[in-house]
Amino acid sequence: MTDATSPTSLGMPQLPAPDYPADVRARLETDAKEIVARYPDSRSALLPLLHLVQSEEGYVSRTGMRFCAEVLGLTTAEVTAVATFYTMYRRKPSGDYQVGVCTNTLCAVMGGDAIFEELKTHLGVANSETTEDGKVTLEHIECNAACDFAPVLMVNWEFFDNQTPETAKQLVDDLRAGRPVEPTRGAPLCTYRETSRILAGFPDEREGAVGASGGAGPASLVGLRLAKGEAPHRDRVVHPRGESPASGGSREGADAPDAAIEEGE
Repeated sequence: MTDATSPTSLGMPQLPAPDYPADVRARLETDAKEIVARYPDSRSALLPLLHLVQSEEGYVSRTGMRFCAEVLGLTTAEVTAVATFYTMYRRKPSGDYQVGVCTNTLCAVMGGDAIFEELKTHLGVANSETTEDGKVTLEHIECNAACDFAPVLMVNWEFFDNQTPETAKQLVDDLRAGRPVEPTRGAPLCTYRETSRILAGFPDEREGAVGASGGAGPASLVGLRLAKGEAPHRDRVVHPRGESPASGGSREGADAPDAAIEEGE
């Protein structure tokens, strides 16, 4: 039975969200004006504004939603409806690194489920929980559109392809220890707050970061190359994960479900 004295049972309304400190609000207002100016209709700026306030606190707080509503002339209910719809917006304080394990069908079959279970035990957290040191938030996520590299992890939306439980545990250990971590492709890794600011539309000013973002990986381009006649059919060879072509044991196409596609010469 619910405690009759609890605010929930009494239906007590939530107090209005506090405002940002004056200096923080002034800085955010400057950035917000730049964002809003990009759009013919100001309310179209809501998504990048939510990323902006997320870059301030590491999640979209009630204060952040209040700020967005006031800047755009919306109600907090309208802002909340959007902030709760998209999974890229966090709703509670969490870690510097969001480690997302894809558990959609292909990644799950290739080992994503095992990776997720191992990481929960290794980190001592459940889904959407953060380690005690505030470094890592673990969650299972839906398809990352990287099935050619399954199973895939994403850290702050950067790709870590062809993972195993062992490599995933080493990855989170390195993140927690502050050791350098390099995505398998894409831009260099940065914190979740820094990532949120980039997603708000502000330039990544780290030297070489933009040039390193690159494009699709080789495995994703094999079919396109074959369609264009740029690679002979003999290049459609799949090697077991961790085994080089020189070591032998290659198998054709779909006969190797746990393999990574080798790009032809």
